[in-house]
Amino acid sequence: MFKIQTLNKISPKGLEIFPRDLYEVASEFTHPDAILVRSADMHQMEIPSSVLAIARAGAGVNNIPVERCTERGIVVFNTPGANANSVKELVIAGLLIASRKIIRAVEWVRSIADEGDRVSELVEKEKSRFTGPEIKGKKLGVIGLGSIGVMVANAAVSLEMEVIGYDPYISVEAAWGLSSKVQRAETLEKLIREADYITLHVPLNDDTRGMLNYEKFRMMKRGVKILNFARGGLVNNRDILRAIEEGIVDRYVTDFPEAELLRCENVIPIPHLGASTPEAEENCAIMAVQQLRDFLERGNIRNSVNFPTCQLDVSGDTRILIANRNIPDMVRQITGVLGSARINISDMINKHKGNIAYNIIDVDGEVPSDISEDLSQIEGVIMVRVLRPKEFSPLDS
Repeated sequence: MFKIQTLNKISPKGLEIFPRDLYEVASEFTHPDAILVRSADMHQMEIPSSVLAIARAGAGVNNIPVERCTERGIVVFNTPGANANSVKELVIAGLLIASRKIIRAVEWVRSIADEGDRVSELVEKEKSRFTGPEIKGKKLGVIGLGSIGVMVANAAVSLEMEVIGYDPYISVEAAWGLSSKVQRAETLEKLIREADYITLHVPLNDDTRGMLNYEKFRMMKRGVKILNFARGGLVNNRDILRAIEEGIVDRYVTDFPEAELLRCENVIPIPHLGASTPEAEENCAIMAVQQLRDFLERGNIRNSVNFPTCQLDVSGDTRILIANRNIPDMVRQITGVLGSARINISDMINKHKGNIAYNIIDVDGEVPSDISEDLSQIEGVIMVRVLRPKEFSPLDS
């Protein structure tokens, strides 16, 4: 039986994918095999030594100590794209509320609730205060063309906006899905100078932190509107407040409110609602569970943030899984140990990501009980598992 610990409420649509005869799922376990998490902060958590994998039902993994997990050979999964439509829809709403002053208008109408028969008169008299431009025909700059960025760009094209995109690392899959009407910006600076609206869809890391700062704001059109539904740290808060004060930025719509932004009338703060739809929660849970099952039952890895994508159709009776530091001569040493034990390899695959390498090795027949210990003695090996994948049902059953 595999034991799955949940640190947050996970959609039942995902949990029901775990076969009951193979999995126990609970919020408390002493020695879980894997952890399912949404937003719970794991940085101060003592992760049990039994944990083989952590699956985040969402895209960001800032709440997981990824580096510490990597050192211990724990595979960390996320679910990129599972909540993409949910975020896309909120970005489109952000475009509209940034333009039409809808939030401010609604607040004003509520403020005249005690005016009785004068409400209609006041509405007609004051509505001009909330005039805002249409988005049709305006230029939207999309920074980052992953699954969400592509969906936003395509939706904006459908709304008859002119769209320019920038992503020097765009994947082939994303490029295939991108509308041919989206213009390509050769540089970030070109996009920033031309766009009437700018929306961010990149991960937060050392290279992107504060990527929109005062230097970048000075390049923008006066009256530009900024949307950030990716990560708060991508925009320098102090600098955007200065840009708003100087009239460069007209509106800043962010799904990551921070105290210093909340007193600025031209900041529209949203309480991190990007993935807050039942559909997104279900999609993320289903994807996270499917990835966990594929790893626990077959050793396959897809959508890991710290391990390489590595998948192999089952060909042998026994499967040996090895994670090691990505250093020379590891494959020779591993196959040498198996050869000395007279174990015949039917198929194998070796992949690496950064400093970590991962091996899936299918072998004929059973293996000696001490093979895991022998492999673990190789300097640089950080995890060894032995399983019999043919004993498990197909994942779609």
